[in-house]
Amino acid sequence: MPNSPVTYSGVLKALLDLIPQCALTGKTVLPLATGGSTAHVLAIDYALRPVLNSMGAAHIVQGWFTLDKDITVREDGSLALAPATAEALGQGVDQFSAALGRTPVLAATS
Repeated sequence: MPNSPVTYSGVLKALLDLIPQCALTGKTVLPLATGGSTAHVLAIDYALRPVLNSMGAAHIVQGWFTLDKDITVREDGSLALAPATAEALGQGVDQFSAALGRTPVLAATS
């Protein structure tokens, strides 16, 4: 099977098609993605970032990707992240908070 271009899911595309073209105008965006293998790690930068930009996002912070195996659904429906994944996501959220002009969550608890 030939290599297919890195892209985002059809479900996300359907959602983005329903949102008005300029829905993100002036907004700060934190792109997040999961995938079954590291072959999808570039989807944020090469497929999703240009779409967010075309929708008017003023600031797209560094995106974050994790493998779906690093996310576990508990019996009560809550999610558990692998420790390294939780730390990386926390740093991404802190960068997003800083971009919004808010105190980063991890920095506030340190």
